[in-house]
Amino acid sequence: MDPLVLDGNTGYLEALYEEYLKDPFALPEEWRAYFSALHLEGMGRERREEVTAPDAGFYLKVARLQEAYRNRGHLAARIDPLGRPRPRPQDLSLAHHGLSEADLDRPLPLLFGAPTLRALLARLEAAYTGSLGADFAHLDEPEEREWLIARLEGERPSLSPEVRRRALRKLQEASLFEEFLQRKYLGAKTFSLEGLEALVPLLTEAVGEAARQGVKEVVLGMAHRGRLNVLANVVGKPFDHIFREFEEIFPEGYSGDVKYHLGYSSDQETPHGKVHVSLTFNPSHLEFVNPVVLGRLRAKQDRFGDRERRRGLAILVHGDSAFAGEGIVQETLNLSRLEGYGVGGTLHVVANNQLGFTTTPSEYASTRYPTDVAKMLSVPIFHVNAEDLDAVLFALGLALEYRFRFGKDAVIDLVGYRRRGHNETDEPTFTQPGMYALIAQKPQPWKVYAERLVREGVVSWEEVQAWEKAYLELLESRFAQVKAEPGPVRIHELSGLWQGYLGGEDRAVPEVETGVPLEALQGLLRGLARVPEGFRVHPKLKRFLEARLEMAEEKRPVDWSAAEALALGSLAVEGHPVRLTGQDSLRGTFTQRHAALFDAETGERYIPLQHLAEGQARVEIHNSPLSEAGVLGFEYGYSLDTPEGLVAWEAQFGDFVNVAQVYIDQFLASAEAKWGRLSGLVLLLPHGLEGQGPEHSSARLERFLQLAAQDNLQVAYPTTPAQLFHLLRRQVKRPLRKPLVVMTPKSLLRHPEVVSPLRELAQGRFQKVIPERVAKARKVLLVSGKIYYDLLQRRRELKAEDVAIVRLELLYPFPEEELKAALSPFPKKTPVVYVQEEPENQGAWWYLSARFCGDLFGHPFSVVARPESPAPAVGSSKLHKLEQEALLERAFQ
Repeated sequence: MDPLVLDGNTGYLEALYEEYLKDPFALPEEWRAYFSALHLEGMGRERREEVTAPDAGFYLKVARLQEAYRNRGHLAARIDPLGRPRPRPQDLSLAHHGLSEADLDRPLPLLFGAPTLRALLARLEAAYTGSLGADFAHLDEPEEREWLIARLEGERPSLSPEVRRRALRKLQEASLFEEFLQRKYLGAKTFSLEGLEALVPLLTEAVGEAARQGVKEVVLGMAHRGRLNVLANVVGKPFDHIFREFEEIFPEGYSGDVKYHLGYSSDQETPHGKVHVSLTFNPSHLEFVNPVVLGRLRAKQDRFGDRERRRGLAILVHGDSAFAGEGIVQETLNLSRLEGYGVGGTLHVVANNQLGFTTTPSEYASTRYPTDVAKMLSVPIFHVNAEDLDAVLFALGLALEYRFRFGKDAVIDLVGYRRRGHNETDEPTFTQPGMYALIAQKPQPWKVYAERLVREGVVSWEEVQAWEKAYLELLESRFAQVKAEPGPVRIHELSGLWQGYLGGEDRAVPEVETGVPLEALQGLLRGLARVPEGFRVHPKLKRFLEARLEMAEEKRPVDWSAAEALALGSLAVEGHPVRLTGQDSLRGTFTQRHAALFDAETGERYIPLQHLAEGQARVEIHNSPLSEAGVLGFEYGYSLDTPEGLVAWEAQFGDFVNVAQVYIDQFLASAEAKWGRLSGLVLLLPHGLEGQGPEHSSARLERFLQLAAQDNLQVAYPTTPAQLFHLLRRQVKRPLRKPLVVMTPKSLLRHPEVVSPLRELAQGRFQKVIPERVAKARKVLLVSGKIYYDLLQRRRELKAEDVAIVRLELLYPFPEEELKAALSPFPKKTPVVYVQEEPENQGAWWYLSARFCGDLFGHPFSVVARPESPAPAVGSSKLHKLEQEALLERAFQ
């Protein structure tokens, strides 16, 4: 039992304490630990013997009061800049612990840190109930807790005049920038930062402190609130670029995005050296940029070889209502300590307006603070009044020191307000009249801080006014330049790592040969079957490894799993990093991959793909947490900073990919059009109707095809291991960088006909269409994926040698010329029937039907499919077989 809960049992505690003084080991361990925590052991034996029972009782009461401040003092902290009262917890009162004012001048042992109770109270009030409320009672690790207590209760380091002057200047610039936009672009949406201008000096100092810690890369993620200000005053986006975006002159063919979604990157000079700062592009979908930022940083760290995760820092700026309300926040937090996803700790800053659009905290959060979800990580949360800039900078120092010392996340709850409505055309007094009456009385924060620094002699009013004049003149000159020289917005250009890679039209980028010499493939297969000396392979996997050796000797054809491993392994040996993650991806959902082998006795893990050749590129394969959205967002971010590698995410079943639909719609499908950002991310989505029910049948092929436009995606449904091999290698070897969506097999993984000779991997390339010539064919069946093998078997049974089967392996970009060539041997009157397993309103048919409207290059074009259905598949395997039988029968009629 925790002794701190024994309020009202002081006599009992005193008796126990007397026993402790006589013989500590006469008490149970939990009581020894409790009394030891009072810091009395450091007094020495002689002094302890002088302590009487009344003294002991007094010390115990004081210790409980001290613990109350440490655990709950943040509830009394003055963190609201609007000055609204907060109910003070009863356990912060003397009376609650059986103390009174008569006890204030009683002496305390030295290790309480104060000579008297009065002095201790003053110290605790200053530490825990000022403008900073430190929330850390939930921390699990005693070392971390003791470190925080020492920092909070010890003498606070004073900020240097240089830091305070720099912070004031940034605070001033943040405010002046917002006012300037309001004057010049009256009524335009800017999502002003006013009320939380402290965010700008906080982020600026965070970048500088990160540089002091050796960080070379800072990756930022934030929503629209204050984004233009951060772009201008933290990330260094030129003012004229921002002003041109207000003018809205777009280059021909550029659709773009609203200005407060755009990103930017630059090298920023700090007092401790240069840091590359990147603000990630993001959509309006709040918080979904979070795992993207972490993926980007992880990729940068991996590129540096930064295994300790110290050369990069992720900073995520959240909204208060979004942090509490969006589930992607929890998914992102959960990644922080996982081997495959950790970045050494993220700095979270909650830009707390104390309001979500029109929704109050009592309406958007069931918890006391919007940040309470972060307690799942057992990390400190610093609630700080945004109007006290010195306290903000102290909180930042604590948060970053904690991150670099312990390698964990830290959270700053920056409590401010929103001076205007949700946007500049919104009227907030409709719903929050009282709050906005208080806001209307608030002076600009920079003027308040300036007055303080002038009083303290840190700066003069003349200097402050000179800064103001110079900054406004700079804004005016850039604005005048844009007005005098109208021109289009500056669109994102590929540079740095991305030089040499291409977006745009697919046909403009030549195809490449993707075969690998036969001898090299044989060596890779032997390497994939090799284990360290003494490693005890699971008995059931010995045959799996023997089969790989037989494939190397061409005694056995290559199956799907081996072809995939050869694609990954050959790329790694050629210097391309490889990363594959997903739920159960090490073994494979269908027990097919076995990328990791585990010693049958010790459980030691060995990944053969990491040991194929000296000097090979890194290969990472990780089981992901049970998350689709957070993990897919992370891998998308990783792909943004790994253009030269193969980055793939695998769904456990393709059906579950729609949990991550935001990333498909807002990032993968549209990032190139909106932001000019490219990604070569690969999605491996197990797909196919096999009688497993509505949620284990379909990766929703139709949705990807509906999103496909302007060569934004690649959508493939390969039917052979060789095709998969060439497709994956093509994704890396071609300089084109577009997301690749692959419908992958389930039952076909062990189908005896779904194999390829090793020599098919040694030559050639991915075939977008696999033709078949049949003399005097009465019809042509056009198919994609798994249904091909069912039709092939049925054709044999029926001896229907007058039916050709043509495989459409690439659905988008549509291989028009290749398909036209495949159909050219057949007379125009020969009907072409697209056969799909999916219901007629799903799968690829609607996409093909809309494209060709019943006429496929002069051939009558129709479909055989299951009837239209709101669900992808039936729930009965028996009914599934009946449907499949009917479908095959119709195909050959």
